[in-house]
Amino acid sequence: MLTLAQSTVQASAGNDAHLKVAGVDLVYETSRGPLKALAGLSFEIRAGEFVCVVGPSGCGKSTLLKLISGLLPPSAGEVLLAGQPVRKPRADVGIVFQQPTLLPWKTVYENVMVPVRALGRRPQDYHDKAEELLRLVGLQDFRSHYPRELSGGMQQRVAVARGLVHDPALLLMDEPFAALDAMTRESMMAELQRIWMSTGKSVLFITHSIPEAVFLADRVVVMSPRPGRVLEEIAVDIPRPRTVKTLGEARFVSIGNHLRQMFFDMTSGQK
Repeated sequence: MLTLAQSTVQASAGNDAHLKVAGVDLVYETSRGPLKALAGLSFEIRAGEFVCVVGPSGCGKSTLLKLISGLLPPSAGEVLLAGQPVRKPRADVGIVFQQPTLLPWKTVYENVMVPVRALGRRPQDYHDKAEELLRLVGLQDFRSHYPRELSGGMQQRVAVARGLVHDPALLLMDEPFAALDAMTRESMMAELQRIWMSTGKSVLFITHSIPEAVFLADRVVVMSPRPGRVLEEIAVDIPRPRTVKTLGEARFVSIGNHLRQMFFDMTSGQK
């Protein structure tokens, strides 16, 4: 079976759920009246799990990230992280955006240290962690370079290191490779898998790319058109580490085709 019923997936998570999104609604007040972005959205992420969220444009994926990061309160339902309600930005959450958003006047090392300073922590306590992360993302020789001296893929690796430097329990990633060319994107997929396997962080990864989701995820959460809700959760039972050869394997192709059929059904009005 390609799919798992949502209740089955959540039951298997049990008390090990690190992140729990429970019956969340989000309504925006607009000049033309209320706009419901999310409706009864529910899913869980276990500690150390890599979950990708896919869905059509406008389904509320970025809104979901804002809720989990504490930037928006839900209109109904709740978001729990490590059993505690998320009501404001938290230090145990790291975020990597679609664009690296590096500060051009700061070096690579200084950009990695930005969250430490923003949280009011002592930089000297995180020096070794920053150096370790720069080695992990392969940029130890570029620590004194400026963003303009790096390729797009290298800048995004700096952003990943920055998202991890304060040792968050959960890393949120909002289409971080969308602006990269195809070859760099595949390379970054493999890099991120390696980094995740080395750190053991819980990751919620938003993407429009089906191959990216299948390559990276332990589980893919498929959202409906607005108002967003969970249509299906798909377990990706492909052994790790996954490589470029994985992209051509029958199981990879099968899961990808299942997702494409779901999107075709959505856009053709069959769901």
